[in-house]
Amino acid sequence: MKILVLNSGSSSIKYQLIEMPKAKILAKGIVERIGLSEGVIKHQIEGHEKKMFEMAIPDHNVGISEVLKLITDLENGCIRNFEEIGAVGHRVVHGGEDFSGSVLIDEVVLQSLRDNSVLAPLHNPANIQGIEAIAKLLPTVPQIGVFDTAFHQSIPEYAYLYALPYSYYKDLKIRRYGFHGTSHRYVSAQAADFLNKDITELKLISCHLGNGSSVAAIQNGKSIDTSMGLTPNEGLIMGTRTGDIDAGIIQYIMENQKMTPQELNQLINKKSGLMGISGISSDMRELEKEAENGNKRAILALEMFVYRLLKYVGAYTFVMGGVDAIIFTGGIGENSDYIRGKIMSAMKFWGLQFSSELNKKTRSTLTLLTTDDSKIKVMVVPTDEELVIAMDTYSIVY
Repeated sequence: MKILVLNSGSSSIKYQLIEMPKAKILAKGIVERIGLSEGVIKHQIEGHEKKMFEMAIPDHNVGISEVLKLITDLENGCIRNFEEIGAVGHRVVHGGEDFSGSVLIDEVVLQSLRDNSVLAPLHNPANIQGIEAIAKLLPTVPQIGVFDTAFHQSIPEYAYLYALPYSYYKDLKIRRYGFHGTSHRYVSAQAADFLNKDITELKLISCHLGNGSSVAAIQNGKSIDTSMGLTPNEGLIMGTRTGDIDAGIIQYIMENQKMTPQELNQLINKKSGLMGISGISSDMRELEKEAENGNKRAILALEMFVYRLLKYVGAYTFVMGGVDAIIFTGGIGENSDYIRGKIMSAMKFWGLQFSSELNKKTRSTLTLLTTDDSKIKVMVVPTDEELVIAMDTYSIVY
């Protein structure tokens, strides 16, 4: 069965066509600059070089239509017609408390996604546009929703509630939801398989580190806490997001700088984090280079990133009463030996022993970084959220 996986953003659509159950990627790409006069599609089919196509892409309907044309095109495609697409799997950012797993999308589910858009105003509307576009273009093809928040629905009430009046939870649904759930679920299962252990017997800490970063405490195969909250802004310092911040700062900045809520949202989500601290970049690779050259602001940004990450790893270790393995994944987690090395070095007092040489040369490869005598295992596990979406879609439809 060939499954089209879509990740629809406000101005972009990432896509993969995957043959299941072989998990073979037939085509992949991204549609960018949706809504602008000069859109672009970067498209690649298996065994061929990536190609770029420029055109006007006014909305998601047109974007997805162009993707379907490309994958069925005689020169640039990999299937003969739309009938070969057995199902479409969608990444949906926010399922609220309505979904603890992936589901077949019908009108009831779609209405729930609309209702939950208030919790993810930048993401859910775009996800919905992708679903509605497929419904128009491929009306008979089943669609599956795979939610970033679903894996974290196992977090207990005492961990997901904020210390606000309880009515704010009951009336406004303000609580910790967590994100990156698809990634945390996938890498924790991969880690258990690699260690040849039953995941229901393990205590794992999954560190998904990228432009958006989060940590999850996974005990007996279930998420029991995670660093992101009502929104993806809570928790770790990220590329352009503040992470944890004193709520009183919000009022102080708004009054002092005469900011509107919209301007404040831009500040804490787009202008802060590593970018705001360093004044250089949100890209970890650039910051590491600058730090090597002695740039004090770059060094400070890296120190703050590591410190915040250590606090969460330490807290989750104590919450679970220990940890069997720590997982690094995501663009930074899979490729930054600097960040991994700092974290592992800080944990030597817990009996963690690792190979510096192996850490330095590991890039996006499933690798055990610790030695046989280490009391805690540390692993790099490449994430594959698109594959998880395809697997869930296949299991529901097939």
